[in-house]
Order: sequence, then structure tokens, then C-alpha cells
Amino acid sequence: MIIQKELPSTGELVLVKITKIMQHGAYCTLVEYNIDAYLPISEVSTGWIKNIHEFIKEGQSAVAKVIAVDKPKKSIDVSLKKATLKERTVKMNDYNTEKRSEKLFEQALTDSKLETQKEKIINEISEHTRTYTELIFGISENKNYADFIKNEKLKEALLDIVSKNIKPKRYIVSYIMELRSASAKSGIDMIKKILAEISSTGTEILYLGAPKYKLTSEDSSYPKAESKIKETQKILEKYSKQIEFSIKGA
Repeated sequence: MIIQKELPSTGELVLVKITKIMQHGAYCTLVEYNIDAYLPISEVSTGWIKNIHEFIKEGQSAVAKVIAVDKPKKSIDVSLKKATLKERTVKMNDYNTEKRSEKLFEQALTDSKLETQKEKIINEISEHTRTYTELIFGISENKNYADFIKNEKLKEALLDIVSKNIKPKRYIVSYIMELRSASAKSGIDMIKKILAEISSTGTEILYLGAPKYKLTSEDSSYPKAESKIKETQKILEKYSKQIEFSIKGA
């Protein structure tokens, strides 16, 4: 986070580090908040736990889910067992991406010689974006995203660093097309013509064996990738009197 909240919210996934194991639970530090939380033994794992030391170790890092927050007391309870495997994987990926994005931002500050103004700049940026990941990948997908940055030196440094370090995300969609000609005599030429028109949309065609073809479209957004397939659909419909066709998800 560019500016971290004081406390996490109930249900939020957090990165924890076990600091002290007790008989009926363990204390841990919430890495992103730098505050303590409690992990009850009943939230360590499913099933009955005879010896908590068999499940967690001091110094161990893990992804947990916040199950209770007492704001006046700043008391927080977390659960390991309530964080699913998918949630843990996504959280770690998000955390690592955020740390990498933060390093790129700090490099931009260094390159533009603005380290001493870091706090002021962060306050300005936080009005427009919540995380370093949003900032860095927002610029990666659209250079104009950086227009809210007032300092031109920092903006240029960010644009340069992002262009060198971040590959724009690409979206891929695939479909299976079946294509048959109604006329055996002119069928081959007709199919060749149709395939050429489909290729002109930017859709990749892979021959799978008559009458099947795999259509693959790639672009900077899912709607843009899908739009190429829609163009293919229109081309096929244009020749619907001469051919038989179908398109379904790969």
C-alpha cells in the first residue's frame, strides 16, 4: 500500500510472522501493518491439535485471514485454517508484486533525485492510486495514467523504468471453429478465402484436421481480444449461404 491503513479489516488476508508460541495459541506480527495479532490454537489447522509445535514454528511466515478486529483496543485475531490454498497463493503473488512495484517507484525517486521529497510525493500520489502495483501497472498499460504526477522528472523516470521492467499484460482467448463448404467443387477456394479474411482481423488460425481449426486472439484487454473473434463470427455469417460453421470455446 502507498499509505497503509492503521488496522486490517475483518476477512482481509494478511502476511504474518509467528513470534511467540503459547499453549493455547501464538502471537504473530502482521508484516504489512507492523502490529501484533493473536492466532488461537483452534485457528491453526482443521481437526484436533494436541501439540501446537507440530503445526507452526517461531519465525515462520504464512498467510492468514483476519477473523476479529477490536479497534479501540487494537486487538486482532487471525486464522491460518480459514485461508484457502488459492487465497494464500493469490495473496503471496500480490504481496511480492507490490514489493517489486515499490522498489521500482523508489528507483524512480532516486533517478530523479527526489528521495528527500518522498513523503510529500507519496501523499500526492495516494489521492489517485492505492498501491504501488496499481501505479506501476497502470502506467504499463497506459502511459497517460501517469498524468496526475505533478513532478515531470519523476514522471519521466517512472515511464522509463516501467518501459524497461514491466511487460504489458496480454489477454488470450481461444475457440474451436468447424468449417465446411456446401460445394465440393469450389469448397477449397472458398475456405481459403474465408481463412484469409479471418487472419486479417489479427486472429491466429491453427489447422487441427478437417473440419476443425483453433482460433486464438491476443490483445491488451479481454474485450479487445474477444472483439477479434466477434469479427470472425461476422465474416463467417457473411458466407453462411456457401458454408456451414460453428464456433465454441476451446
